Amino acid sequence: MELSMEMTPRVEVEEDSDNNKGSMWDLDQKLDQPMDEEAGRLRNIYREKKFSALLLLRLAFQSLGVVYGDLGTSPLYVFYNTFPRGINDSEDVIGALSLIIYSLTLIPLLKYVFIVCKANDNGQGGTFALYSLLCRHAKVRTIPNQHRTDEELTTYSRSTFHEQSFAAKTKRWLERYAFRRSALLILVLVGTCMLIGDGILTPAISVLSASGGIKVNQPKLSNDVVIVVAVVILVGLFSMQHYGTDKVSWLFAPIVLLWFLLIGVGFPSLVSLPLHFLQLLLRNSPSDRIYWPVFIVATAAAVVASQATISATFSIIKQALALGCFPRVKVVHTSKKFLGQIYIPDINWILMILCICVTAGFKNQSQIGNAYGTAVVIVMLVTTLLMILIMLLVWRCHWILVLLFTGLSLVVECTYFSAVLFKIDQGGWVPLVIAAAFLVIMYVWHYGTLKRYEFEMHSKVSMAWIVGLGPSLGLVRVPGIGLVYTELARGVPRIFSHFITNLPAIHSVVVFVCVKYLPVYTVPEEERFLVKRIGPKNFHMFRCVARYGYKDLHKKDEDFEKKLFDNLFLFVRLETMMEGCSDSDEYSLYGQQTERSREGLMNDNGNTTSSFADPTISSIDSIVQIKSPVHANFTGMSSGQTSSQAWVDQTEFLIKCRDAGVVHIMGNTVVRASRDSRFYKKIAVDYIYAFLRKICRENSVIFNVPHESLLNVGQIFYV
Repeated sequence: MELSMEMTPRVEVEEDSDNNKGSMWDLDQKLDQPMDEEAGRLRNIYREKKFSALLLLRLAFQSLGVVYGDLGTSPLYVFYNTFPRGINDSEDVIGALSLIIYSLTLIPLLKYVFIVCKANDNGQGGTFALYSLLCRHAKVRTIPNQHRTDEELTTYSRSTFHEQSFAAKTKRWLERYAFRRSALLILVLVGTCMLIGDGILTPAISVLSASGGIKVNQPKLSNDVVIVVAVVILVGLFSMQHYGTDKVSWLFAPIVLLWFLLIGVGFPSLVSLPLHFLQLLLRNSPSDRIYWPVFIVATAAAVVASQATISATFSIIKQALALGCFPRVKVVHTSKKFLGQIYIPDINWILMILCICVTAGFKNQSQIGNAYGTAVVIVMLVTTLLMILIMLLVWRCHWILVLLFTGLSLVVECTYFSAVLFKIDQGGWVPLVIAAAFLVIMYVWHYGTLKRYEFEMHSKVSMAWIVGLGPSLGLVRVPGIGLVYTELARGVPRIFSHFITNLPAIHSVVVFVCVKYLPVYTVPEEERFLVKRIGPKNFHMFRCVARYGYKDLHKKDEDFEKKLFDNLFLFVRLETMMEGCSDSDEYSLYGQQTERSREGLMNDNGNTTSSFADPTISSIDSIVQIKSPVHANFTGMSSGQTSSQAWVDQTEFLIKCRDAGVVHIMGNTVVRASRDSRFYKKIAVDYIYAFLRKICRENSVIFNVPHESLLNVGQIFYV
């Protein structure tokens, strides 16, 4: 049964000051300490997986069908858009070809292959991957939910620099004012939105250009027929996406390879090789034997070219979602072997509808080409600006090299940008409108997410107040485990105080669960959960922090819940083991036992061993009588017997509580603009953000929490 309890406290978010850090604050720090020790223990457990050479060759072949088709099919529309009014002089064709060759050499090869691709986040690319790199090297995240314990992650790689270096000065310059961090975020969002626009325009122009080739053989064919053919192909393309990148790439890679072989016929003339007989053979062959095979391959290659931007759109939206910059949508992992292969149904159909609208609306690939060029050039400019910070903060390059890279890049890209400015009224406005719409959605969502986090941070309940209630928390402790979800990695959330002040009972065990995303591509399973006891032992209160990277995906609730309890049991076991040893032996004991304990508590399938099913079976060779963990008396027992008894008692108590039932307590915080807010703030918060929250997925759906185990605690706050 789902319960809902609405509270409407008016809370104005204010900044904390050092003046209110008195004795109560000191007590809170002692009762709810950070998880530095727990994070350090997990540091060396993870072992990175190695890929075989055969697997790398397979992935390289598949990348033809996902990555390189976009660049390889540009000849389908680049000349048409270069000469929309026809060709007056054959020398113009040679000049345009030279410009294309130089552009491909300077931008994709020199800039992206040799420089930008090296600024990857463990193989992950895109504007948000670059943003994640910057977030690890400077405090530029607008949602400050990171802690120093997160830096202990194996995948949290970053470089260090001297305090007087130019990189340190750049870091301090970025961190000094909040508006600079916001400006950086907006820059990243602009690049992301333009890439989404690219994901709409690339399928439109590629498929329409290839479909338009049918008029070469049938000049009298109506343009409406070409549009219908293009729309049918686009519907088929987007309908295939649910099969996943792995299957689609196997289908598309041979097509792109064949297309590269066909267009490669012109390569010998570029290097002045005596192979003109191939071109002569093709030129002297009939208008019917060559046309249809090339048309079919070109159309198929155009479809494949669209896959690159569609897959990139899925990936970058997943990254934005993880970093709190996009509404919660359903993300499906289409491969059990590879983490990054995803499919987002809602985004897929939105892209299809917008792509069909652009194709049918313009009916002219010249205007679509202008729109496409605007989107691509702006993405290149954003990448250049982000690379400046990457070179300074991450690579710590000399400022002269940074200046050289910036100057060369901006000369080329600003030249193209000045060209697309003259074509804004000829279709170039389309990506600007699309990007503006997505920018509003993403920024408003991020603003609401930030305010919700600030509300929880500044309205959290004092741990000293909780302790003052006594072990029963002033209520009846009923059998069961309550999982209280919160944004906070430290402190007691306000919804918990609402809960215990308005209901007569609370569960025997309370676990505060914080699920947070970090600016890393993945968090290894072995390092995902941090568990710590908060408050006195007889309160039976714990905190669990589940950490995810922007490529990670929540598993089904039963898996998440099972892993949470496995880590909780492991914590209790190690806690009792440490209590039975001296301080001098503590760290050596844990260093030897952490990985061994995990292997002992989990079998090869990741299932809990029988030691959890029967808590009387302990790693220490002794079976003792089970007593209540609260009233047990260990006086006169040896250290080994005491730790064994304590672990058995605590484990049995947790198992009984788990079997009695698990309830998921989630906050339903409603954000509203205060009465004295400006009109644009009221529109953003009361209408846009409220609408997005209404149509997006709830947290309970993301965690697959059954309704009979869900308890919503509602509250409203004003910003």
